Amino acid sequence: MFEVLLHTGTEHSNLTLTVLSSLLALVVGVGIGTYSGTFRKLVRTVTDE
Repeated sequence: MFEVLLHTGTEHSNLTLTVLSSLLALVVGVGIGTYSGTFRKLVRTVTDE
């Protein structure tokens, strides 16, 4: 049982910080992936001027 606790990271002192930063990175990645076409068009219009 101790090996499972160690493997899941529940013994980590800053588990909440680790989980929140991981979720934030996931949300930012999904947002960038979703709006990458819009960002690309914006950059192209700015550089074409």
